[in-house]
Amino acid sequence: MITIVIVDDHPVVRAGLRALVDGQADLSVVGEADGLESAISVVGEATPDVVLMDLSLGHAAVGGADITARLRALPHPPEVLVLTTYDTESDVIRVLESGARGYLLKDTPPADLFAGIRATARGETVLAPTVAATLVRRTVAPAITEREVEVLQLLSKGLGNKEMARELFVSEATVKSHLSHIYTKLGVDTRAGAVATAIERRIIRA
Repeated sequence: MITIVIVDDHPVVRAGLRALVDGQADLSVVGEADGLESAISVVGEATPDVVLMDLSLGHAAVGGADITARLRALPHPPEVLVLTTYDTESDVIRVLESGARGYLLKDTPPADLFAGIRATARGETVLAPTVAATLVRRTVAPAITEREVEVLQLLSKGLGNKEMARELFVSEATVKSHLSHIYTKLGVDTRAGAVATAIERRIIRA
């Protein structure tokens, strides 16, 4: 029997996932959590094989990537399978670097979710097709750094160089340098083009 804890801030989503998963003879949900403290507590008590982790926990100060890192640091860490609606490059890279074993989207068919849970329990990597494509693209193209993602996010909000410099606590010259590197990596030559390409490549959210 593969034991599972569900971490999601929506009770209806947790109830739906529990009903689906518990319908499988070899899968059993042994706990639920809606944030960091409850996740640490429930996982510590239930010691599940797999944690199904949402990324965006609306009311919580700590998101799914940080919770994943905390769970993976436990003495007997569970495998973590992300189940979320987001597949931006920054989300994917951050949570995989936090120790998640796999990354699926909430529109995944139930049969694929069940197979993903079983594979995760075996220690195998499980990736949604769009997530796999993101990782492949990242290996064949110059990688956008975390700081450059921040610049792109501010750029998408319409901030000018001076405003971005103030937000990031850097000089305008540093912002211009980041923009130059971003333009080169994305193959664009305008601010609008950089934002459009970053959204298309799921580096940032629209």
